[in-house]
Amino acid sequence: MKHLQFVLVLAIAVNVWECGDAKFGERGELSPRRRRCYDGSLPKRLKKRERKVLLDGSSSSSSSSSGDVCHRLYPRVSCCPNRRAAFQILHRRDARVFSTNNTECGHLLEEIKCARCSPNAQVLFHSSDMDTMPHREPDLPRLCQDFCREFYYTCRGHIPELFQADVDEFCQYYGRRDANLCFPDFQQKKLQTQDSNYLGDVDIEGISRKHKHNCYCAQEVLSGLGQPVAVVHCGDGSQRLFVLEREGIVRILNHDLELIKEPFLDIHKLVQSGLKGGDERGLLSLAFHPNYKKNGKLYVSYTTNQERWAIGPHDHILRVVEYTVSRKNPNQVDTRTVRVLMEVAELHRKHLGGQLLFGPDGLLHIILGDGMITLDDMEEMDGLSDFTGSALRVDVDTDSCSSPYSIPRDNPYFNSTNQPPEIFAHGLHDPGRCAVDRLQTDNGSLLILCTDASGKNASAGRILEITKGKDYENEPSVYDLQSTGGAPPVGGFIYRGCQSRRLYGSYVFGDRNGNLRILQKSTLSTSASDEQWLEKPLCLGSASSCGSMLVGHILGFGEDELGEVYILASSKSMAQSHSGKLYKLVDPKRPHAPKECQRQVEPPELLMTACSRHCKNGHCTPTGKCCCSPGWEGPFCRVAKCEPACRNGGVCMEPSKCLCKSGYSGAQCEKSERGMPNDQEKDGILDHIIDMTSYLLDLTSYIV
Repeated sequence: MKHLQFVLVLAIAVNVWECGDAKFGERGELSPRRRRCYDGSLPKRLKKRERKVLLDGSSSSSSSSSGDVCHRLYPRVSCCPNRRAAFQILHRRDARVFSTNNTECGHLLEEIKCARCSPNAQVLFHSSDMDTMPHREPDLPRLCQDFCREFYYTCRGHIPELFQADVDEFCQYYGRRDANLCFPDFQQKKLQTQDSNYLGDVDIEGISRKHKHNCYCAQEVLSGLGQPVAVVHCGDGSQRLFVLEREGIVRILNHDLELIKEPFLDIHKLVQSGLKGGDERGLLSLAFHPNYKKNGKLYVSYTTNQERWAIGPHDHILRVVEYTVSRKNPNQVDTRTVRVLMEVAELHRKHLGGQLLFGPDGLLHIILGDGMITLDDMEEMDGLSDFTGSALRVDVDTDSCSSPYSIPRDNPYFNSTNQPPEIFAHGLHDPGRCAVDRLQTDNGSLLILCTDASGKNASAGRILEITKGKDYENEPSVYDLQSTGGAPPVGGFIYRGCQSRRLYGSYVFGDRNGNLRILQKSTLSTSASDEQWLEKPLCLGSASSCGSMLVGHILGFGEDELGEVYILASSKSMAQSHSGKLYKLVDPKRPHAPKECQRQVEPPELLMTACSRHCKNGHCTPTGKCCCSPGWEGPFCRVAKCEPACRNGGVCMEPSKCLCKSGYSGAQCEKSERGMPNDQEKDGILDHIIDMTSYLLDLTSYIV
């Protein structure tokens, strides 16, 4: 009788233990029948001492073995009761079917392999439809939808044999919508560490609760830059970033944020850059044509002082030029294709501006500062600085070979006799950086925001909305910035990225001291005319919570193809130092693998337009017209031009160079000579060659 009572008590205890685990386990909603290991056995409860060791050791990934990965995922109840069992799960022969050298994909694979340690492993691997799918890979559990999509986009390029379908088909096959019956089924709050790629790289809990609602992270991407001034993208689908260094060099970061050794553009011999603080000379801006993928056009502004400008009171000139990418290498510019758009003489080395940007309308905007020029200076320079303190707008998509741009007819001073027709708005002082909003308004207008110094007080500033025909000497600003201890404002971007929903639509900017801020439109406005912008500080998490921390002076901002914002900073102010760093602004509350961020990277393509292939003796306009260099003519500049024309059957082979028939000589084959008798056979061969050359030239022109 005593033995029977003991058996009953033991059975009740086992039942209570299973129910307790089901109630207080990882999900807290699984029934006792579902808590089974892969082989059908019951999971084991880890001892408190072992749990403490695992939790203490989880903070140091370098000191923990690969078996600890599974124990950190299931720290209380597991089908791998000891470290050795978890190690064997991760390193089983059939668990190595899918392996990779990629770090991010490797983290996900380790987590997926640990599903066999789950107290719900039998449900994760064995479902009612397994009998109808005998070919299904047993190493993959049923994946939750968001995790499945993250796994697909992270690993598809590294395990191609697994991903033979698109993401929707793959996750319909391997995924499950019911969150209680899919992997990951562990407590996500325990996993806010860098050991789990799926749960993000940032420890949100480490951020101060006081600022947690508005805190972000500055993730260091690149260091060792020499005075970087801007970061731009070319919009061709390659997701490359182009980093501008003030001395005249543009470098490329590929889509994996790896630096390409050879520079994209190197014009440091042309650029005159400053060495002292406050000297703004150097490479100023780079803008890619909206149709860059097809025409390969890019526009650069920089300061220079070449010999022909040496006479005069000015200090330097600000030059805006057009380049074309190399036909042989999409990661290099062909510097021989340079065309000058405009040159502006300037007296001083501050308040230069010089930023270039294209609006959604395809027009090029050139933002120029006042150069600290007075009315007396302008009279002394004989009107060469009519563009200073202005926002210019020109159309580079012109078929004209004589002018590099045309004037849009809706420019406010198109028919003016007092103002240059290029001016779009004026009254600027010291514009920092300007940004155009990717998202157009309902009426099709575009929004351009610029930071600008407020007159003589360089430590205070204002944010302007650049509008056609406005005079910003008297026009109110969007927002007035107070003095921040002598730190001028640095303009940023209107965030239209896909990673941060709470930052969407905000204008991100900062100041030289390293303070970040945002402007957001007030939700209390009743109409568009009454809209107000509200300023808020942008909190950055510490190095312990974010992995890295922005240190030093903010030099500029950047934006990638997906709309994510980057920050350029330097710990030193000296121009010759290479202490510049590139950071990416990361939202620790970002969603996991949102659909809008999942864009396939397109490799950069070679320039293959008809004009770029055939126009050998001229330059191509952005619209594809071949404009001939002096001495050439024809549809693609293939025919040499001799003036005066060749005479007596001679053929023009090069500009002003004739190939004469026998018996004739001179620059235009105008001189007649008697050929010697023994030279008649050679003369006949020469005449035949000339006739054939003339025929081939005519045939080439006809084909073209």
